[in-house]
Amino acid sequence: MPEFQPFTMERMMSKFEQDVEYNLSESGVHPVSLAELLADDPEEMNRLLATELNYPHVNGIPELRENIAALYDGAVPENVLVTVGAAEANYITTRTLLSAEDEIVIMLPNYMQIWGIAKNHGYRVKAFHLREENSWAPDLDELDQAVTAKTRLIAVCNPNNPTGRILTEAQMNAIVAVAERVGAWILADEVYRGAERLNGAESPSFYGRYDKVVATGSLSKAYGLPGLRIGWVVGPPDTVDDTWARHEYVTISATMLANKLAALALSPEVRPRLIQRTRDYIRRGYPVLQEWMDNHEDTLHLTPPQAAAIAFIRYQLDINSTAFTERLRKEKSVLIVAGDHFGMDHFVRVSFGLPHDYLIPGLDRIHELIMKLKGVA
Repeated sequence: MPEFQPFTMERMMSKFEQDVEYNLSESGVHPVSLAELLADDPEEMNRLLATELNYPHVNGIPELRENIAALYDGAVPENVLVTVGAAEANYITTRTLLSAEDEIVIMLPNYMQIWGIAKNHGYRVKAFHLREENSWAPDLDELDQAVTAKTRLIAVCNPNNPTGRILTEAQMNAIVAVAERVGAWILADEVYRGAERLNGAESPSFYGRYDKVVATGSLSKAYGLPGLRIGWVVGPPDTVDDTWARHEYVTISATMLANKLAALALSPEVRPRLIQRTRDYIRRGYPVLQEWMDNHEDTLHLTPPQAAAIAFIRYQLDINSTAFTERLRKEKSVLIVAGDHFGMDHFVRVSFGLPHDYLIPGLDRIHELIMKLKGVA
């Protein structure tokens, strides 16, 4: 086994996110309360109180799998496996599709979970990049050159974490064509679908474009329900069944209550309200961030994100990104994510999908440290 590669961003967040006054490191919006979730049906609480706290269906209760399948054109419940968050979904899917020394090509920058899984299990890792100079568009020529007959899996994140970039239909189809050329699988992490900033159209899925696509999602980002720890895998039934077998080794199942609350959240009656709530937080928070950015034009640069509640900001200061974020945490009690966690120094990831009375003071404290580093304060 290779030397273990910790998931450095999640290690940092799990150690410190509960101990700072302002946590601007999360990539979702301000979380939904249980009262908000149940607002459309006050009697739902009584039905939940009658729930026996038994095991649910290990692959997800039928109602939940039906509601998830409805999010993907042509999918049925047999295409769906419910997992404990998208983290489990990505992990067991990767472990299902790849064997030791198989080749994987990963989109970068990216949420680095799949990269770490690949490193820890001896897969051969290659990359293709989103280019800042092209508004974070994918370098499709680089992808085409990276993918060979040995490539077993292409991993993408769309909408992207950390840049907020949404791939165009043409770019998605180009990625599919490259995968199809060599018979590789596509693993599409789509947890930010529904969290669009600029319009009401939901980002398209890779699912259904090619017979070797597995899409993963969760309630954490576009729905504001990270504490439910509900994610899912959507793919061909045989592949989903193979992934389910790994699920039984890792978690067995998500909880009964989480399954029931997730089915409610994804119901036709409640889901539109949660999606609109998320978009409202993103669209109200972004102007606050933009005004703050405008006060630092000589220091900060941002390609505006098309989706998600995060900004991947390049800065011009003579300090490493991890050192900057550590000083911010220790001196100002504010947590943000260092670009180092994405392999890109002199960037930071900052969340903005938060109430103004929380977001503004947090940004003010980042301003104070920037001024101090510039010798102004």
